Parts: sequence; C-alpha cells; structure tokens
Amino acid sequence: SRITELLEQASPLLIHGTFSRKMPLGCLASHIGWNHPVTCRWNEEAGIMWLCRVAGLNPATSHVVTLWDHAGLNDFGHCSALLQACRTEIVTRAETPERHPAETFCTVPC
Repeated sequence: SRITELLEQASPLLIHGTFSRKMPLGCLASHIGWNHPVTCRWNEEAGIMWLCRVAGLNPATSHVVTLWDHAGLNDFGHCSALLQACRTEIVTRAETPERHPAETFCTVPC
C-alpha cells in the first residue's frame, strides 16, 4: 500500500535513475525493500536486496526496472499500469490473507 500511496501522489520521494539518493528518496524497489519484512533492515541496499532475494529479479535485465529508470513518474502509462497492479495485489491479498508471497519467493537468507 505504500507504493500505491506514493504513485497516487506522484510523490517526490519516488525517484528514478538510481536506487536511492538519501533516505527517504528511493526508487520503486528501494521503497518496497524498506517496507518489506525480509529487507527492511537494509538502508541503501534494500532495493537491490529485495529485487534479487525476494522478487528473484535481475535489476540489470528487468523490463520494469529499466522502464522506471528511464522515465519514473513521467511515464503516465507505465505509472498507471503499476498503480493498477498494486491495487489488484491489495485486493488479492485482502481476499486471500493466508497467501504470503515473501515467504514463497525468499529462498536465500538475507
């Protein structure tokens, strides 16, 4: 819900082109990492740790990361799609509270 809030507000805390500058300025992955139970103890590394260890993504080859790094909040279509995906996930989690994606994907201890 934190990412949804940041996207809805076009928050200046949500940056692109780098993982983080100075907390609380960070990219999508950094904000997710800072708010995720597996990676919340990391500071500047939280985004990369979340991408690699929880989501199982390679930041160098991820299409979503590449799009975000290019335009960030300036790409209305991409932001709208991300916002819709976040809203859908919130509804899905509310309907299936026993589902814990972090436990499913996190196979490497941090």
